[in-house]
Amino acid sequence: MKRTDYISWDTYFMGVALLSAKRSKDPTTQVGACIVNDKKRIVGIGYNGFPYGVEDDTFPWGKDDEWLDSKYPYVVHAEPNAILNATVSLENATLYVTLFPCNECTKLIIQSGIKELVYLEDKYHDRDSFIASRRMFDSAKVVYRQLPKMDITITE
Repeated sequence: MKRTDYISWDTYFMGVALLSAKRSKDPTTQVGACIVNDKKRIVGIGYNGFPYGVEDDTFPWGKDDEWLDSKYPYVVHAEPNAILNATVSLENATLYVTLFPCNECTKLIIQSGIKELVYLEDKYHDRDSFIASRRMFDSAKVVYRQLPKMDITITE
């Protein structure tokens, strides 16, 4: 008789996103993303960090300084990294991400052909850029849903 206590696809793919987030060097916010095609195959993963070739020891990681002296103009979010790392077309794919996407990432998600978003946290729900994200997802008919807090612990 087979096991019945195996994890769901949602838990599995969000677990990959959580593991990817562990690669981020950001001291305050680690975000991971995992893109899955309609055959339940992982086709792209990413996490938030600086672009290739940008020295993460010489650029700032702070968030409360002047804009040019903060991380914000330099960090690439997990979602675009996953899209850029994709190995195939993302048409009708599902994106698993640990934090609900900002409006800039949302544009890329929609443009890439992703049709479903599954996320864990929505801590910036009431900020304008996240309201704009939901408006764009709704207009583009991208389905989004939040998973309940997960019971996955990833340690090193």
